[in-house]
Amino acid sequence: MRQYFEIHPNDEQLFKQQLCQASRNEGTAVILDGNGFKASDCIETTNNYDFIAGLQSVDSCSDDIEKLGAFHDECQDWLLGFLAYDVKNQLEDLVSNNPDRIGMPDMHFFRPRYLFLNDGKSWKVGYLDEMDTKDDVLNYIQDLNHICLVEEPLENIKLNHQVSHQEYLQAIEKVLWHIQRGDIYELNYCMEFFIHDVDLMPQFIYQRLKEVSPTPFSSFIKYHDKFLMGASPERYLKKEGSQLISQPIKGTSPRDSNWFIDNSNKQYLRKSEKEQAENIMITDLVRNDLSRVAKRGTVKVDELCGIYSFEQVHQMISTVSCQLSDERNWMDAIKTSFPMGSMTGAPKLSAMELIEEFECSKRGVYSGAVGYVSPEGDFDFNVVIRSILYNRKKQCASFMVGGAITNQSDPQQEYDECLLKASAIMKVFNIKN
Repeated sequence: MRQYFEIHPNDEQLFKQQLCQASRNEGTAVILDGNGFKASDCIETTNNYDFIAGLQSVDSCSDDIEKLGAFHDECQDWLLGFLAYDVKNQLEDLVSNNPDRIGMPDMHFFRPRYLFLNDGKSWKVGYLDEMDTKDDVLNYIQDLNHICLVEEPLENIKLNHQVSHQEYLQAIEKVLWHIQRGDIYELNYCMEFFIHDVDLMPQFIYQRLKEVSPTPFSSFIKYHDKFLMGASPERYLKKEGSQLISQPIKGTSPRDSNWFIDNSNKQYLRKSEKEQAENIMITDLVRNDLSRVAKRGTVKVDELCGIYSFEQVHQMISTVSCQLSDERNWMDAIKTSFPMGSMTGAPKLSAMELIEEFECSKRGVYSGAVGYVSPEGDFDFNVVIRSILYNRKKQCASFMVGGAITNQSDPQQEYDECLLKASAIMKVFNIKN
């Protein structure tokens, strides 16, 4: 049974780093960090927890989403983990045959031996009394003080493009042809960048990414020799009691150090018919997804096309909520809405079929979701974007960027937007655009 007690770190930021560094000694770890974002800073609905870390797997469930609900029922405990984009193949009649450099499983959730929770006011630790005593856990925490916070120089990093500039433009023209034909209304097209023969310390890279681009849904995963370091600004889906909340992002404009230019960019985004059309189409898709599990008449758009600012970009975010039907459970909410519409397009199934045809890399965890499930079946999941994936055995790092293509899209402008979204990761590796 899981027991809890409060702790009082002297330096919360240092303690977070120590917990991340402690994952070096664990086979599995997940860290979720809201970086102190509040509703006034970013989004209408904030996290219940500003920080969650789960270290050392006691039991786990991998690959098969149909088993996840039963696994949670059996554990009746906290689960941390991820859903890769290609879980779609278990939910629809779809396949994914593109090359995959990283090789993460399609799904993995685990019951952590050590659980650290911070709600923005206080810290508490959860441990399993069949494995540890409170004194054992206090000794574990004390040992964190002896962890060396290692930094590493990042020099001479060569970035490779899976898709050339010209190939990207050609792919977008093909997508536009399908839009004009009426096959789809919108498609999220993504391309991969990768680095070969690179020996990284993922815990340091994650810290560096958070410093360059603090976001409300950052995440770190260690899954044996494979890692994710994420700086996502986007929530996929949250459940709290019977309420479901989704906050799709569609619409981007750059930040600028000059206040007047920055404000002009923000106002452009606010007034852009093209960006609004992108966002509204996906918001409508999310409404339709949630209506399949909602109590009748409870689906509503709490905010449409709100503008929020992050370190590198301004984003257009909408908030959709509903009350979960009494006949449905938390797994139904995920299975009927995954993958998230902001990373597919509309109609969703046709868009996913064309994504497989036109993209050149398997998405894997990118455009999937990382998050937690509480013992009560509440959850909160991000959208895996602005994230680095790393396979230590292959010494290969990879990240993807993309954007929504609509009938109003200009291929070159879409390419430029992709580079803008990649800018934070390029800064981490000291790579210039």
